[in-house]
Amino acid sequence: MMYLVDNLGLLGLMLFCFLAATVFPVSSEAALIAALTLKMPVIPALAFATAGNCAGIVFNYWVGSKVEEKLLHEHLQKKSLARAYNIMQRWGKWPLLLSWLPVIGDPITYLAGALRINFHLFIFVASSLRFLRYLVIAGFF
Repeated sequence: MMYLVDNLGLLGLMLFCFLAATVFPVSSEAALIAALTLKMPVIPALAFATAGNCAGIVFNYWVGSKVEEKLLHEHLQKKSLARAYNIMQRWGKWPLLLSWLPVIGDPITYLAGALRINFHLFIFVASSLRFLRYLVIAGFF
């Protein structure tokens, strides 16, 4: 991660944050911390990390919207996805407020697409929360 962020700069940070929002088990928070440790300017680092991570959740939403019901149920065998699905089924759009959390957050972004949660609401809530998470992290630097 440090190599990617150090050698590609802000674009590396954005790419890493995009991947972190998808199925890859990597931490966008760690990438932001690495960028700030490497003395990247805070405002551009926040912007690129947020843009990359938000592009990742839009990708997740799109993938989720393309999944057929049968395929969705086959993938519900995965514990974190099943937990997120149960939460989304029970509470509707409100679990979007949890979409910034590790482990359960990314499955929520896939399921938001699969369950056809309003896209504008989805992107506003999920993006805002991700930006706020990064803002808190950047506050320590």
